[in-house]
Amino acid sequence: MSNKSGILYVVATPIGNLEDLSPRAVRILSQVDLIAAEDTRHSGRLLQHYAIATRMTALHEHNERARAATLIEDLCDGRSLALISDAGTPLVSDPGFNLVRAAHAAGITVVPVPGACAAIAALSASGLPTDRFIFEGFPPAKQAARVSYFQGLRQESRTQIFYESSHRLRESLADMVSVFGPERPAVVARELTKQFETIRSASLADLCAWISADPDQQRGEMVVLLAGAPPEEREKDGEAERILRLLLAELPVRQAAALTAQITGQKKNQLYERALELVRDTTPGPEA
Repeated sequence: MSNKSGILYVVATPIGNLEDLSPRAVRILSQVDLIAAEDTRHSGRLLQHYAIATRMTALHEHNERARAATLIEDLCDGRSLALISDAGTPLVSDPGFNLVRAAHAAGITVVPVPGACAAIAALSASGLPTDRFIFEGFPPAKQAARVSYFQGLRQESRTQIFYESSHRLRESLADMVSVFGPERPAVVARELTKQFETIRSASLADLCAWISADPDQQRGEMVVLLAGAPPEEREKDGEAERILRLLLAELPVRQAAALTAQITGQKKNQLYERALELVRDTTPGPEA
């Protein structure tokens, strides 16, 4: 084993436009002993463009845990390694977490080489508040889970950033309309830095109608940004929750939800789902 460990570089790559790869990233990718890439064939085109001949190995969600141990051994023996994903900054909804965590545990130096990130690029051009925001990654694929997930974010006051696949974009926006309301401001940022880059700011209802009417807008890589809940909406939700809890102490779930909907004007289905969550949270589990 070498007396000096190698360095793990976490290197951001372009999300579309190849000119977004920094000169520093080019130098490091050319100089390291090995590049761990999410898809070697995909990344091979980037490396070929910059005439980078460094050897690559595959590191993706299906083999990361198994490969991380071998790569850590290489680093401990003094070899240097660059981690890249198919596009953008590694670990942001991409593989690499297990490797980076293992490197820190082994006392290996981890160096970020910053660059493109679709979430931050979309936020910077969205026109939504940028002082406080949260990145939520991909919403659940199944509708029931997705609706429940969105309901948990109804009172979130920060700008929310999501990734979404092209074949689920319409359904996801429709669920957002149902949960957050048709007038909530939002942005769809599509194909950032690429030829057909589109950034559209509108209400959720208008975005949903626009996407549904134009199949071309349902193609490519998507970022969806959602304005945070305004104070009056958070207060309204809080009052509905208070009433729902009081009624649940005396009434069955369905009746409590229906009565809360009559009092507050909130959607009965959403209140029913929330009531079920509250009942589950307060029901004691089996004794150990």
